[in-house]
This record gives sequence, structure tokens and C-alpha cells, in this order.
Amino acid sequence: MDFIPQNISDYSDAHTSPETPLLAKLNRDTHVNILQPRMLSGHIQGRILSLFVQMLRPRRILEIGTYTGYSALCLAEGLTEDGKIITIDVNEELEEFTSSFFEASEFAHKIDYRIGDAAVIIPTLDETFDLVFIDADKMSYTKYYHLVFDKVRQGGFIISDNVLWSGKVANIQEGKKIDKDTQNLLDFNKMCHDDPRTENILMPIRDGLMISRKL
Repeated sequence: MDFIPQNISDYSDAHTSPETPLLAKLNRDTHVNILQPRMLSGHIQGRILSLFVQMLRPRRILEIGTYTGYSALCLAEGLTEDGKIITIDVNEELEEFTSSFFEASEFAHKIDYRIGDAAVIIPTLDETFDLVFIDADKMSYTKYYHLVFDKVRQGGFIISDNVLWSGKVANIQEGKKIDKDTQNLLDFNKMCHDDPRTENILMPIRDGLMISRKL
């Protein structure tokens, strides 16, 4: 993911509002105790997600891919008073760690944390979502997009993370084999861009955020 020059990344970080103490602790503890800490949304992306929801004031958010809960806590910051975020993750080994941070948060009562296969859980959700954040296994992005689309309200948003895939999607060389994850994200990005039901922007933030607004 580190394809933005370090000096620019550091400068941006230094001029971005700081993490809350709970998020800073979650960031540190994830890096110390959990495998693949780069999966954490982190400071700048977390503040961007928080800023989005502060502007949108959503009542219902769906997150696919909880990991250790950093992005869910950021997204919860902008929920309405009666708002709720449903966050789904398949990794039950992280449940105790992640739940401890949710329970320590002022937004604990707004977070519905579910362990299981998102492809099975999503069809059972009787909700209309203002915002969906997709940040799970990349091979399933297209499936998740189609599963959630009809559950997103008109004018609502689908945000998909890691769509630049460490810059690989923009560094295709003729004659060189493309790995499956990169090809899948190339196809996903094209699908989002070509979908006449939405307008979209691919933001080169951290590892890339595809923002799709349902028309």
C-alpha cells in the first residue's frame, strides 16, 4: 500500500486531526498483537470515513469486513441518534479482541457486530442502508456489490476499499501475467465505472477508495 511518497504521507498525517485515544490504542494494539496489521484502515483513512459520515449523517450503515473494528468505530461517529452500523466479519478468532474495543466505545449501543459469511448474512438483512463499506476478501467484491445494491437507498453510497491494490491495477505491463486478485479488482473497478445506476469516483487515498453513489 506504500506507493505514496513517505514524506507526503507523513506531512498529510501531521496535518490531519488526531485519532481519539481509543482509536490510537486500537491502532497500537493491532500492530503489536494481530497478524497483517496493514489491513487496519488507519489514521488518515479513518478520519476520511468519519468525515464522510459526519456530512451524510446516515441512519443505517453496513460494513463488510470488520477486522479489528477501526473503520467501524470511525463510521459510527457520524450515525444519527437512532443510527446503527452492522459490521460483518468471518474471522471468529478476532471476535474477543474486536468486541473489547466496541464495548469500550461510546458507540457500543450502535454497533451490531456479526461473525459469519457475509454472502449468507446479507440476504437476511431487512434494512435499507445509507452507506455500505466493502473491505473484505477481494475475490468477492463483485458478489458483495450485487448483494447489497438493492438494499442501498437512492442517493446512498457504496465505498469499496483497496481498489488500487498497492498500485498494481495501474502498473499492468504487456506480456506479464496478472495475478487473480489484481485481475479481479481491475474487473470490479471497470464494473463500478460502467454501472449506469451510479456515479463514481476512485479516490487515490491510501490503497484506493471507490465511491459509488446510487442514482
